[in-house]
Amino acid sequence: MPEGPEIWRAADTIKDAITGKKAESVFFAFEELKPYEEKLKGLKVESVTPRGKAILTSFEGDLNIYSHNQLYGKWIVSEDGEEPDNNRSLRLAIHTGEEAAFLYSASEIEILKDDEVEQHSYIQKLGPDVVHPDTTYEQVLQQYQSDDFKNRKLATLLLDQGFLSGLGNYLRSEIMFCAGIHPDYRPVDCREEQIKKLAKYSLELPRRSYETKGLVTSDDLIEALKREGATRKEYRFYVYGREGKPCYKCGRDIKVKKTGGRKIYYCENEQSANDKD
Repeated sequence: MPEGPEIWRAADTIKDAITGKKAESVFFAFEELKPYEEKLKGLKVESVTPRGKAILTSFEGDLNIYSHNQLYGKWIVSEDGEEPDNNRSLRLAIHTGEEAAFLYSASEIEILKDDEVEQHSYIQKLGPDVVHPDTTYEQVLQQYQSDDFKNRKLATLLLDQGFLSGLGNYLRSEIMFCAGIHPDYRPVDCREEQIKKLAKYSLELPRRSYETKGLVTSDDLIEALKREGATRKEYRFYVYGREGKPCYKCGRDIKVKKTGGRKIYYCENEQSANDKD
């Protein structure tokens, strides 16, 4: 599933292509949305906004298209308006003359009026967005310190969009590694300094991934690994997807365990479970 940085980049691409332009045609694959094809035709696209892992495409008037990529959804923008050749199922298309935006494989698409947006079941529960430039360190720290979350295992908590929106499977592994926190810890198990590190990296890593198109590791490490002939896949992450490979900090093998049915990657040495107060 795309995480916050990927959704923000997708929203940027869609926004650049269709914002400020009138929709010459709109296509919905779902029958219940077909009546809106004519209602949206001729309306100007006013904004394209990421909301957690969803995207809100707003039109002049009072209508918004809410879409959530879920596991397999993918947006593709066409500069010439022609649908790209692929074997995915087209769910939504917005044509604005020369350019068009296509959404494939997503099953969660709705039409919302302006006053319904903030009451949407997904949007209303979202925690602070870790990619949004207005989200502050203090807001994120407050989430980690909240009684509502302090007794939940971090490996599960970091996937909860009501805690911090935009985080997902690769980011949780990277955040916990950089903060030096074992996957079995809860916020209540962490020292104050560890909580501060979690808050710090919960903002820094998603924003770095957004700015670098998916890179989480530091520039210095990337350059060193490039000199050794490493591929992008090898230098993109510190631990995610690197089971059995050496930790970039200590050289020990990266481990993997399943929690909540999903894999989390970590270094036993750098993320020791033996330093609780």
